[in-house]
Formats: sequence, C-alpha cells, structure tokens
Amino acid sequence: MTILIHNTKTARKEKLSPLEEGHVKMYVCGITAYDYCHIGHARSVLVFDMVYRYLQQRGYRVTFVRNFTDIDDKIIKRAQEQNTTCEELSQRFIAKFHEDMEALGTLPPTLEPLATEHLPEMIALIRELVAKDLAYEAGGDVYYRVQRFAGYGVLSGRGLEDMQAGARVAVNDNKEHPMDFVLWKASKPGEPAWDSPWGPGRPGWHIECSAMGKKYLGETFDIHGGGKDLVFPHHENEIAQSEGASGKPFANLWIHHGFVTIKDEKMSKSLGNFLTIREVLARHPAEALRLFVFSTHYRNPLDYSESALHDAEAALTRLYSALAAMNQLPVADGDSTPSVIDDKDRNKLTKLADSFYQAMDIDFNSALALGRIFDAVKIINKIRQALPTNPAPPDLELLRRTAANIRELAGIFGLLREDPAAFLKKRQERLLAGLSIKPAEIETLLSQREQARRNKEWAAADRIRDQLLSQKIIIKDGPDGTMWEVIKNQH
Repeated sequence: MTILIHNTKTARKEKLSPLEEGHVKMYVCGITAYDYCHIGHARSVLVFDMVYRYLQQRGYRVTFVRNFTDIDDKIIKRAQEQNTTCEELSQRFIAKFHEDMEALGTLPPTLEPLATEHLPEMIALIRELVAKDLAYEAGGDVYYRVQRFAGYGVLSGRGLEDMQAGARVAVNDNKEHPMDFVLWKASKPGEPAWDSPWGPGRPGWHIECSAMGKKYLGETFDIHGGGKDLVFPHHENEIAQSEGASGKPFANLWIHHGFVTIKDEKMSKSLGNFLTIREVLARHPAEALRLFVFSTHYRNPLDYSESALHDAEAALTRLYSALAAMNQLPVADGDSTPSVIDDKDRNKLTKLADSFYQAMDIDFNSALALGRIFDAVKIINKIRQALPTNPAPPDLELLRRTAANIRELAGIFGLLREDPAAFLKKRQERLLAGLSIKPAEIETLLSQREQARRNKEWAAADRIRDQLLSQKIIIKDGPDGTMWEVIKNQH
C-alpha cells in the first residue's frame, strides 16, 4: 500500500511514510472562536475528517490534533462590542462549533487544545528563540527575525523581497524588518493579559500552533493541514518558529485545501458573502453538503450555489434509492437459474473496493472515488432490473455484497449513514412541506392514471399527469413502475 499526498512545501506528490510505523500524527489549524462557522470552515473540517477516516480505513492509527484559537485581536474586538469577556465569547462559539460538527457528522479529533491553556509552552518556545537570537524584545512586544531564518519562504515559494513588495505591512518603528512578525504582544488597557519575561501580554497568533504541535506530536510530525489562505503567513511563520528552535523539520507533509467561492469570489466574513453551516443545513441534509464538497478534489476551488446543493441532494438520493432497492431483493430459493450478470460487470463489482482505494491513494481523489461508487450503483440498478422472478443465488449474493461495500466506502466520506427507507421518507416529507397535496392523494392519482393507461384512456392519463404537475409533482415512468418527485425551486 502506497499513499501519495501533494506536499505544498515541495509542490509534488510524496509517499506517506510515518515517522512511527503504522502511526500517523496530524495537526490541523482550527477556528478562531468569535463567530458562527461558514461553509468555508465546513470544507476544511470535512476534508480533514475524510483524511482522518481514510487513513484509519487503510489501517493506520491516527493522532489528530485540531486547535482552537481562543485569544486573538478579533476575539477581543467582538467581546468588547458585545460587552462580554473573551473567555465567554470564545467558549460560546466553541460550543456552537461542536453543534455544527455534530450536525455534519464529523468524527471528533484525538485532541482539541485551547491556546489559552498552553501559555507556558508558548513562553518557553519564545524564550528559546530569543536565546538563539532569532527573536527580540521591543517595547514589551517580541518579534521574530525573519532575516535570521534561511528557510523563510520555503512553503509559499517566495523570497523576502517578494513578500514585502506584495504585503500590506503596517508601519511599526519597533520592528527591525517590516516582515518580522510578533510572537508576544504587550497588553493594552482592558485587554486580557498573562505574565511573561517581557511583561504582561498575550501570545501572537502563529506561536500557538508551534507550541501545541510540539507538545502533542513532537518536534517533527507527519502531516500539517489547513486552507490555502494559511500557507502565508501563518504556516510560513510556524515553520520559522518551530524549525528555528529545533533545527528539525516541523512537518513532513503539508496539505492545503482550496477556497470555497460564490460566483468565483472567495467566501469570507470580511467580504460579507458567506453562508453559515447552520444556514445551509436548514435547507439541505448534511450528507448533501458532504457529497457536494467531496465531488471536487480538495485542492481545487469549490464554487457554492443552491443549484449545486440541489444536484448533490439528487445524487445522494440515487445512492439511497439503490440501497433501498437492494433491501427489497427476494430471498434465493435454491433453484438453479442462469446468471444475468456478464463478466465485465461482475469484475467491476468484485473490484469496487480496489478501484476506490486506487483513486484515494493518489492524493485523496474523492471525486474519482465517488465516481467509482456511482458506476457501481448504475451496474447494480441495471442488474436488478434484469433479474428474473427467481434470480440466481450468486447474483443476489453479489448485489448484496456490493451494496455493503458501497455503504462502507461511502462511509469514508460520512455518507450513507442513515437507513435508506428512512432517508427517502424524510426527503419526501421535506419536499412536500408547504405543498397542498399529500402523499396519499398523489398515490391515489397515480393509481387512477395507471388504470387509465391500462384502459388506453390516454387523454385521462395525461390530465392526471398535468394535474400533478400543477401541484409541482413530476412523474416518471420506468421499468420499476411510476416514480414521482417534487419540482424544487432553484435559487
């Protein structure tokens, strides 16, 4: 087994080779807890939830650390606006975050450390950097000397001059170099503060992940992850801090996912074009959001729209419908009947897991892996429709085994966790909410239409079809009978 992962640091796919055999250590930057999470955050947690699940599926033990930033300029400002404390504000939104994660169905990380609980580790790391002349105190603040770290820019692929030219750096007479970044901030009146060798203050944003990563995973660990927006300056600064202190690589593989966009513009709170996770889940099942996210490779941009979510929900329904049909297969009676499955389809179904893993082993290609699942669903639907009244027992066994495989593999994406019949019923009820027609009325009309068709009363059958259409119900005739669906409003 070889898993290849695109390493942002080297811009190429590299083999996952854990430092400790069979044990992957992974650190992912978590949220700054001052507001509700938007679907950009949802993509981040879902991507690394998928990585976490997949590595475990492939037999690895995984230690997964995801932090909370619970002290920060944004938190201080929002707490002042709401006339509350930073601790109350951050704890409130950490609780909201956990509610969102439960709704999304993500697995909890191994550890979720808080920044404010690791001040001693941060201060110790800053002191080490000062002792090595990689950091300096100025006016109660402590800054990192970027010019003293030869590898600065290795992650983003930019030199100091390029960074300085492209950055909006505030004028600060205390800095030796405009790109020097703060490790410790002197406190201002009314702000939270902790004692330190440099006076009362609080940590800079970047130092917390260096300190917590080292504490829980060691000076070097296997995977560090986050969004592309963290490559510079956050992760670049983490490398400078950690490697400047230890002289060792901080993380062997760096994983960064693409942005979520709306009409090709990055979603962010500063632009005011974001949708919270709970707003999206009020309109769509969590698994539809998951399917939408994983239908695009994690490194590519993901453009959000209601139409795309509707499409994802329809695709999810196809999966659940196939599983529901598998649950209705007859019991084999032991009679010998010819198989209706050709060698090509049998081979594809038998090797479903292998083809799925082949896709995922190359940089977690969820879009290709999902394609393998949908291909299998097409095949089992085709076979089911061709089954005779008394199917061959091996055919039924292969169909049931494939359905079980589909559920297991889809589970890596957090999909198909519900009972198929229950999911389809809930979806039907949700779609019918607000409509004047009830399911029993629909079924009565469909029975009348079927009778009209048997009597070759085509005009009467068409009138019933049009009557249902006026009620936003579309009907589709197929080999399994007549199916109906609610026409959804597109936003």
